[in-house]
Amino acid sequence: MRRSQSHPAVDRVVTALAEYDLHPEVVWLDDAVTTAPLAAAALGVEVGQIANSLVFTLDDEPLLVLTSGAHRVDTTWLGHRLGGTITRASKDTVRAATGQVIGGVAPIGHPAALRTVVDTELERYDQVWAAAGHAKTVFPTSCAELLRITGGTPSPVEP
Repeated sequence: MRRSQSHPAVDRVVTALAEYDLHPEVVWLDDAVTTAPLAAAALGVEVGQIANSLVFTLDDEPLLVLTSGAHRVDTTWLGHRLGGTITRASKDTVRAATGQVIGGVAPIGHPAALRTVVDTELERYDQVWAAAGHAKTVFPTSCAELLRITGGTPSPVEP
């Protein structure tokens, strides 16, 4: 693990976090961790502590779902809860909505605020880890901080 590198998307995430008076250490991993199991193994934590940032569309508008790595998003069920239809966003939609690429999408640091749902399962952990704008980066946070910085709605993501 490395601690001090720079990348434009990561720099935007760090700047956005600082706007909330948060200054977590961004950890640069040796390899890309594009799945929750890979991230958990690299960090030595439970897979449920990984806060996956998944971009979907809800009736053609971007929707960010921050889910525990131990869960899969039931898009039909969650779409019904949110009053619409959820589909997986294309890589181009993800990039346009977040300024980041799939595998490194952070919960913050996007060109514009995204409607966000935060998996209530993340509340089980004192510390969770989220991507920091690049597939080799993560930062420690908490469910409460994720809700605060994203303006997200707490919700289960599966029945």
